[in-house]
Amino acid sequence: MENPYAGQGPVLLDIGGDIGALVVAMPAELEGKEVEIRPVDHRPDDGPLRHVAVLGRTFTGRTLHSAVFPDLPAGRYALSLRPDGEERLRASVTGGQVCYSAWPGAVDSTDPPAHSSFGRTE
Repeated sequence: MENPYAGQGPVLLDIGGDIGALVVAMPAELEGKEVEIRPVDHRPDDGPLRHVAVLGRTFTGRTLHSAVFPDLPAGRYALSLRPDGEERLRASVTGGQVCYSAWPGAVDSTDPPAHSSFGRTE
């Protein structure tokens, strides 16, 4: 079921203790695609994987495309596009922080937005 309000307004992040968040800058052409995330040591019998949509959000007069994972246990993660599943990016999440990474080909992929307090990932 499609949510017509997705991407409109702020994102609620639930961080603290050993739970952090990950914001991945994405290329605009991937808007609407699904990004899957899994711990790097995930095994098939560990249960279902999480995924979020790539959305464009308008901020300071321009649209930024991202995939936002609002509450992840601290650790290292592999990310892929659904449904192909090929790993495209690895990122680390630190508890109590919003971490930032960039998908290959993302605009402004070298730095988090200047207005942010994002933590860095690899």
